Amino acid sequence: MREDCSLREAMLILDKHFSQIVLIVDSENRMVGTVTDGDIRRSLLRGEGLDTQVSKSMNRNFKYIKKSDTLSPESFMIKNCIHHAPVLDEKGFIVDIFFIDDINRENCLDNPVVIMAGGQGKRLRPLTENCPKPMLPIGGKPMLEIIIEQLTSDGFSNIYISVNYLKEQIISYFKDGSDWNASINYLHESKPLGTAGSLKLLSQEIDKPFLVMNGDVLTRTKPHNILDYHHKSRSYATICARNYSISVPFGVIELDGDNLLAIKEKPSVNYLVNAGIYALNSSIFEFINDNEFLDMPELLFRAKDNNKNISVFPIHEYWLDVGRPETLNIAHTDWITDKQL
Repeated sequence: MREDCSLREAMLILDKHFSQIVLIVDSENRMVGTVTDGDIRRSLLRGEGLDTQVSKSMNRNFKYIKKSDTLSPESFMIKNCIHHAPVLDEKGFIVDIFFIDDINRENCLDNPVVIMAGGQGKRLRPLTENCPKPMLPIGGKPMLEIIIEQLTSDGFSNIYISVNYLKEQIISYFKDGSDWNASINYLHESKPLGTAGSLKLLSQEIDKPFLVMNGDVLTRTKPHNILDYHHKSRSYATICARNYSISVPFGVIELDGDNLLAIKEKPSVNYLVNAGIYALNSSIFEFINDNEFLDMPELLFRAKDNNKNISVFPIHEYWLDVGRPETLNIAHTDWITDKQL
């Protein structure tokens, strides 16, 4: 890819190919940098848009193999802790590229995923009076089934579902998960425990980083990218975030004391909002008490107050919180038609 291409173009290449890296060349086809999924997301956090030139986000200090090197590609990648290595000639032209089995990717396949599905879905009543919210159909398929199929298609098979409200419907539908090529176990909440309290039930079973996701969130973000980002950021916890824009339907007045400075007509304000998906280290259980009602934001700030590193993973792909009647209606059209929000 040329260095004057956009981040959007790089993102599309990464989505289509599992190589997890894009090689960047200048106008003379000499290699000048690399771009990964994490590079793009860190650029978004800095406020850059997807139309930004890739040259502003690429890694210029990339590792590469000289054509004349005698060290084997495998040894070079292991020595430098990288999963891919381009081979350049003496003028900087790309001769070849080598890939090693993505160690972090393979570890991710064993990492558990916890889906929070115990809520009562009060905002969606009367639809949830006799049906748990994650079992509401989207295009004729339960929302929870859509989530599980996404996980298994990305290689994740070790799944836990936290259940409480109308839990028998969820358990009788998915059973042990074998019909979805997964192993599904259930965390039974004797009472509502919030979006994080039931994790304590896993404290004796998990010894590696794991994903947590709300059972009413639809997204096309690949789960393994979240864990890769979490690993490479060396984070204790990672929270996924989505850009959310609020339009003010009036002219907004800016003042200096009582003096008028400007009137901005119908401005939009952008925020990063909690997307309801997390990557956590297993030691986070130490901040959860037994049988405690605890929501995820409180858990994260307990960790942060103990000097733990909390990183943010921005989601630029489709994302929708299906927790209100209006967003449920959106899901029925956008998700089925593969619309990108």
